[in-house]
Amino acid sequence: MPNPPECRTLGKHCREVAVTIRVSDVTEESQTLQDASVTWITGHTERITYGEAYIKNDELRVDATIHVPCKHLRTPYGDPAIKPNGVPVPNRNGTRPEVRCAVHGFRGPVPQNSQLKKEDRTEVRLKDGRFAVYYKGKHRKMDLRLKRSARRVRKTGKTNNPCLTAQCYTSDKTRGAACCRDFNLELALPRTQVHKEALLRARAAPYLCKVKRNDEDTMECEVISACGYLDDDGITCVLHDRSLPNGQRAKPSLCYDWPSLEEDETGHGGCELI
Repeated sequence: MPNPPECRTLGKHCREVAVTIRVSDVTEESQTLQDASVTWITGHTERITYGEAYIKNDELRVDATIHVPCKHLRTPYGDPAIKPNGVPVPNRNGTRPEVRCAVHGFRGPVPQNSQLKKEDRTEVRLKDGRFAVYYKGKHRKMDLRLKRSARRVRKTGKTNNPCLTAQCYTSDKTRGAACCRDFNLELALPRTQVHKEALLRARAAPYLCKVKRNDEDTMECEVISACGYLDDDGITCVLHDRSLPNGQRAKPSLCYDWPSLEEDETGHGGCELI
């Protein structure tokens, strides 16, 4: 079991952790693939806040804050003390609860975090019917055309989307569109950043789990953070059948380029979680 973080006080680190995500190698991927990769990653907005993508050491990266609390945070009402969506568990009189660290014994009001309320966050589905995606290396707000054939389907309501009836679920027991709700991240996190690594490993499972070190400079983890491109039914993708200005699919290639089922595997076509 990893050692707990050597913290000195309660603070934002009790409720979130800042990371740098490695998106792709720019020497190996075309601009189209880079755009698809970063659109896919930054679309998972439920529990992650993202900065703007940038290039460093021939890597496309994006700084982010993962809003998942530390597993050592406690209140009389919950364990961990903070709901995974960033909302404090209130006292019965409506005040901010006192929390304590189960490792170091710190006590005090529940720390603030940087995650905005849902209605104030930067959304990928904009209220004016446009969408925020990466296109030609920049984050843009765009009108994305729906194919004529898809417009007819939208009118009739008929669809062959296999995810509508799928029984897949994430490890927090949320059923449906599991592959759109949790995903793996590769992080630029050198071994020398001992405290940051300890903070990452101390997050509350299953919302951040399967943390492992790949090499001296990178780590991996799995995060449950639903994609913001999911429609109101929580399953349908709003980018499906939409096009970018250059005619390419607006839906990231990672979302539809699935492996085929083998003879001894079961599942519905196009599903990665078999």
